Amino acid sequence: MSLQLNRSTFGNPANAGNVLPRQAADELFSSWVLNPRLQLHMKQVAHLMKCWAAEKENFDEADQWRWELAGLLHDADWDQWPDQHCKKIIEELEASNIDPEIIRAIASHGPLHFGVEPVTGMDKMLYAFDELSGLIHAYALMRPNNYAGMDLKGVKKRLKEKSFAANVSREDIDDACARAGVVLDELINFIIPRQATVK
Repeated sequence: MSLQLNRSTFGNPANAGNVLPRQAADELFSSWVLNPRLQLHMKQVAHLMKCWAAEKENFDEADQWRWELAGLLHDADWDQWPDQHCKKIIEELEASNIDPEIIRAIASHGPLHFGVEPVTGMDKMLYAFDELSGLIHAYALMRPNNYAGMDLKGVKKRLKEKSFAANVSREDIDDACARAGVVLDELINFIIPRQATVK
């Protein structure tokens, strides 16, 4: 089954700045994503995107929501339509005249899978957060105190264990950090305390 999108442009440039209102985004999220574990992953990535936009990019609330929205919906079609991931959510957002930057970020969050190269900051950070967020959460689940006391050393030890969270691509994590120009240690330290607050 190929998930290649076989396209490189998404949305209409005339729709730049258009977003789903939070209520509409939440309704789409809850009706498309039924798996609680996947819901949590998507909420965690959304929160990380918002925090990065606010703290590292110094974006205003409108742009923070654009970044958060990309994170919130990046796997929206994976639960019920895995064979159409990311095609279905892209088509939904294009039909809703959503900002093409948000759509492109979703399309490029797995370049090896979808064939779309991350270009913008939003693209690169969604790609960078996706796999690493999942591994860190898997590590939290096996710890008696969950996220409390988690540190860089522990996460990096798990990263080296190929059998731990084996479905998480270490190659994607390395590639994403390189593309984003962010040191892995910095990204891990950014994720741990912020992801810990998402329930």
